[in-house]
Amino acid sequence: MKTTLLPLNDPDLTQSDLDAVMEVLQSQRISMGAVVEMFETEFAQYVGRKHAVAVSSGTVGLLLILRALGVGPGDEVVTSAYSFREAAHAIALTGARPVFADIDYWAGTLDPEKARGKLTEKTRAIVASNTNGHPAAWGPLRALATEANVALIEDSTEAIGSVYQGKLVGSFGDCALFDFSQPGALTCGEGGMIVTDNDDTAAMLRRLRSRRTEERASVVLGGWAPLQAGLSDMAAALGLAQLRRIELLLARRKRVERWFLEYVRSFEGIKDPYITPEVEQCHWFLYVVHLGTRFTRSSRDAIIEDLRQEKLDACAYAHPLHLQRYYHDLGYRRGDLFVTEKVAERAVALPFHAHLTEEQVAFIVGTMKDASINVGAGTAIYL
Repeated sequence: MKTTLLPLNDPDLTQSDLDAVMEVLQSQRISMGAVVEMFETEFAQYVGRKHAVAVSSGTVGLLLILRALGVGPGDEVVTSAYSFREAAHAIALTGARPVFADIDYWAGTLDPEKARGKLTEKTRAIVASNTNGHPAAWGPLRALATEANVALIEDSTEAIGSVYQGKLVGSFGDCALFDFSQPGALTCGEGGMIVTDNDDTAAMLRRLRSRRTEERASVVLGGWAPLQAGLSDMAAALGLAQLRRIELLLARRKRVERWFLEYVRSFEGIKDPYITPEVEQCHWFLYVVHLGTRFTRSSRDAIIEDLRQEKLDACAYAHPLHLQRYYHDLGYRRGDLFVTEKVAERAVALPFHAHLTEEQVAFIVGTMKDASINVGAGTAIYL
């Protein structure tokens, strides 16, 4: 048995990242300032959007987006209950009702037709996630949002660098949201970024985010109560340094992904992540494998426990939102989202980061194979 934990994630930092943070620490400004503005400018350029607004987290970022779009009590927002990053909590925080629609079985993303069935006269927005790095069906989702005259919000908190029909994720929503906490490829501890092409929305996002010292007496800006949800220059320095070498960071993770694919495909009891034909590049947030249909949720949990006994930091990829206590109190029950529940109970997130060696990947997959034998052989993943 291994004596040290092989973590789910290990940030891919270099001395240049640490130097960037140290430079800020030795300056006269460590709170939100010029470095944050530089990070926003370069991030907007990277995604190809007009504006970027740095925020303290992905969930707070979605909260700001919804408030900027006027979503509040009495409104409904259609979204998925399936994600590792639970930014959709922000919908409830606005006072609006989250309306959960089911997912595509293979991609794990919001199913446009199932989302259509959830639309009502109270619907104000659709929030679709690029789940675990896999882009959602943005063509059909955009058509649906346009037809229903509702906002389309893109949750890219798990998907930096992925490409759908020739465009980077973050390009498709009226607003799109990124998150920089672990275990993402770009991490600055905590933080997030909202991108949009709408000038008015960007201005409102900044009003709702925070207020500068010199703006405290402003009659105009005093009409809003900001959340003080900005990013510090320290965090922005770390994020900016990684953004400037994002292609290298993603390439290093791709190398590890290829090792996983080679070893996972040698075992028919677990299914490697699926990529739809419309997706040209998928950068996984975590390496999530799916157990065969003979496995149950309890056997999935037993496999995870076996992995942890071998000091491998595996976990369930998602605990669907509609099955969590808060949403139970809103009336949601097991059985409401058949595909979400079926996929979630057999999805296992394995350690995935650029520091893994091929030998470690082989050990992770081999240990999972052994653990699966302990609970019963699996078959290919089919409904």
